Amino acid sequence: MPEFLSPAIVLLTGALLIGPARGHWRTGVVLIAPLATLWAVWQVPDGVAATVSFLDYQIQPVEGSALRRLFATVFSVMAFGGGLYALRQARWFELAAAYAYAAGAIGVSFAGDLITLFLYWELMALFSTVVVWCGGTPGARAAGIRYAIMHLLGGVILKVGIEGIVVHTGSVDIQPMLAGNFDTWMVLIGILINAAAPPVSAWLADAYPASSPTGSVFLSAFTTKTAVLALILLFPGEPVLIGVGLYMVMYGIIYALLENDARRILAYSIVNQVGFMVCAVGIGSELALNGAAAHAVAHIVYKALLFMSAGVVIYRTGKNKCTELGGLFRTMPLTALLGIIGALSISGFPLTSGFTTKTMISQAAASDGLVAVYFLLAAASAGVFLHAGIKFPWFVFFQKDSGLRPPDAPWNMAAAMLLFAALCIGIGVFPEALYRLLPYPVDYTPYTPGKVVFYLQLLLFSGLAFFLLLPLMRRTLTISLDTDWLWRVVLWDAGNRVHSLLRVLGDTIQARLRRALARARQRSRRVLGVPAGRDEGPSVFARSRTVGTTALWVALLLSAYVLVYLV
Repeated sequence: MPEFLSPAIVLLTGALLIGPARGHWRTGVVLIAPLATLWAVWQVPDGVAATVSFLDYQIQPVEGSALRRLFATVFSVMAFGGGLYALRQARWFELAAAYAYAAGAIGVSFAGDLITLFLYWELMALFSTVVVWCGGTPGARAAGIRYAIMHLLGGVILKVGIEGIVVHTGSVDIQPMLAGNFDTWMVLIGILINAAAPPVSAWLADAYPASSPTGSVFLSAFTTKTAVLALILLFPGEPVLIGVGLYMVMYGIIYALLENDARRILAYSIVNQVGFMVCAVGIGSELALNGAAAHAVAHIVYKALLFMSAGVVIYRTGKNKCTELGGLFRTMPLTALLGIIGALSISGFPLTSGFTTKTMISQAAASDGLVAVYFLLAAASAGVFLHAGIKFPWFVFFQKDSGLRPPDAPWNMAAAMLLFAALCIGIGVFPEALYRLLPYPVDYTPYTPGKVVFYLQLLLFSGLAFFLLLPLMRRTLTISLDTDWLWRVVLWDAGNRVHSLLRVLGDTIQARLRRALARARQRSRRVLGVPAGRDEGPSVFARSRTVGTTALWVALLLSAYVLVYLV
């Protein structure tokens, strides 16, 4: 590839070809474009590969490094797996939008300057909104509009911060910084909106479950993880991120435990897992940043696997609430088994990918003397096992029989799930393969007797607590109010009240103006010659005058004018 072209262009080209292609040609484009993108990713050398002059700035559309290449690699793999999963079920425009969305994420991965990063950032926002709209329901259209508003707001905030940095430093380079002034705070807030950091995280649980079963697989992978990459590049060691990450971890657990919708459980779980990564970026050590990057890779894989298993259930049954599901393992054994592998991976069970990456973050906290952070992350691991490791597969596949007997996954969906399940186990059994791709040298051994025993005890006792408290864990037909209630209900109601008040005020003013105009017209008729009543004679200006009287008035007016002029 020419050095000045980002590998994102390859996938974007594939997205453009999906529509015109038909039959086997479309299948070839869907499967080959991500693989060609993956090849292009590994052709990018370290350092700035190209520089383009734009106004007075040097734009670097392609910059390579181990970290950037790692994220672009997993994004390409995700695009291939998502394309395979959606191959026979998704409509062509949904596939095209999803590939353009993935291309934006790969473009962000290799962006060497803030302007290029922002352009690909907005490309992601645009096409991810289209993916949400492809859900095809009124709820999906409304959720897509809310999603677009939130991401446009985040983009505006990010742009304000970038412009401030450019004005005050004269540089558009991507380099580490701390949130020490208005400009950097704006950049940090703009990134955290995409990372789904509370209190503006509700867009994720609102939009992702509203998309199609295939669209939610793509949505789970790119937006939040590109935000994690941006935080690693721009804000490593920012102390405020430790608190933000811990809040995200606990917030995601609580709402996932309360939720009844299968995909909303997984959506809140994204917030929880991204919290681990944000916290690791805030710690800022090499081990912590390695942990954030590694956990992002593992999370993309097992979260996609979980959304795939949930998507198959929704595709086959048309139901998405835990209260409507149960007993599906009888006719969907493969989907259930692969969903359990994803659930074990997200819980950090030994021999799965989550264990080899999540424990790296906990170890980084312990190595830096952050004891409270270490224990909070350990407690969060138990909470993850409760809501995603047990609750999701139990209520969907194993609880009281719902009477549904759907067939198992179609071949393409099953193949995609098998691929991602193999990656979950492969990374868990052979973590060194992933560790070699991390940005810093890795001096970490995940499988020590102490760690394995500690996490097994933690997870198994968490599982015991789930079944002992199962009557309290049963789902009901309830709706969990999130922070978006403040602007979707409270702010909307306040706006309606203000609108009603302004309308009443406007009607009152109009009525008074109409009465004033009526009185003015009546007086003008009296003065200008229109008879005000049947018995009244002509008005003052409508009466006929003699020539002498008129000459007298003219003489008086001229005399008055001369007098005023002389004075």
